Amino acid sequence: MSKIFYLVPIAYLHPLILVMTIGVLKETNGETRVSLLPEHIAVLKKHGVNVVIENAAGENAFAFDTAYETAAAKCASRNEVLQQADIILSINALSNTDIDNCKAKILFGFYQPLFNAANIKSLSEKNFTVFSIDMLPRTTRAQSMDVLSSQANIAGYKAVLLAANLYPKYFPMFMTAAGSIPPAKMLILGAGVAGLQAIATAKRLGAVVEVFDTRPQVKEEVMSLGAKFVEVEGAADAAKAGGYAVEQTEEFMARQKARIAESVSKSDIIICTAAIPGKKAPVLITEEMLHSMKSGSVIIDLAASTGGNTSHTKNNDTVVVNAVSIIGNSNLAANMPSDASKLYGKNILNFLQLIITKEGEINLNFEDDLVNGTCVAHGGVITNERVAALLNA
Repeated sequence: MSKIFYLVPIAYLHPLILVMTIGVLKETNGETRVSLLPEHIAVLKKHGVNVVIENAAGENAFAFDTAYETAAAKCASRNEVLQQADIILSINALSNTDIDNCKAKILFGFYQPLFNAANIKSLSEKNFTVFSIDMLPRTTRAQSMDVLSSQANIAGYKAVLLAANLYPKYFPMFMTAAGSIPPAKMLILGAGVAGLQAIATAKRLGAVVEVFDTRPQVKEEVMSLGAKFVEVEGAADAAKAGGYAVEQTEEFMARQKARIAESVSKSDIIICTAAIPGKKAPVLITEEMLHSMKSGSVIIDLAASTGGNTSHTKNNDTVVVNAVSIIGNSNLAANMPSDASKLYGKNILNFLQLIITKEGEINLNFEDDLVNGTCVAHGGVITNERVAALLNA
């Protein structure tokens, strides 16, 4: 499909509105983060862009309406935001009711199109342009906009703190007059952003850490943080997977299973982060492995929303198997809403400056690989090849 370049004066999109307006919605379903904080508003104002934010949208992140108004944003009802804005920002996908009431034709958020292709198709049929920030190409130039990395960093940190809170023993080694306490042994599955932050946090708390990842190139990073890298030879090349794991051969998976089983049996805490874009998370911890773990052990599964890395993971739930607690939570970043919103909002601002000119016009330059890669629907067409392929299949 040929690429498109659009420089669209906002008055063309809405003839009665001469100044572009960005709308920020209050998140639902327990989401505590907000797309923009008051500190982010000034950047948009420099571009001549107005911001209208739903009443109490930032209160869970300790950003109150008075702070937004001081930053020159307008606070309004949800329906007013949907009716007045030209671009709608929301972390999670809009509801059908919101879509029906929405006058804007550009949506921006975390739409997870590889798992929600039908929703993207519906939005495309209604002529929405959808930018899904989780589809941003993971290149050097995109680092300042990489929502997945900024939020995964928080999730890795919080996962270890949650485990420490639930684990019925100490993390560090203690030598006391009453006797010695050995350090907790932690296994981390996946050495991406979340995994690396989990290593650093666990080491600060005094745990002994082993790390498994199918990508041998992360070994140096793992070891530099003081952890042991669990090696399994013969992994498929993941160099072009954008920082994610890739599917492996059956032979490799058999060797991987045996090596992981060995580490699982001696681990007190396991942090699961392994994910494959657009596919169910690989089950790395089997029923048999769970029964080899010590009573009181804790598993935090960050891959829970796509099935999890254990055979018993349930998203947003805790399951106990053989006295081992399995906590499924793919949204741990929301447990630290202030800084999570600060980082998310900065990522969003950096991307918005790719599609908004200094004069406050919408500039949809699809020759830009970041704009093109993040856009999943435009002009009534599914623009992302992978999403289109899922729908065709």
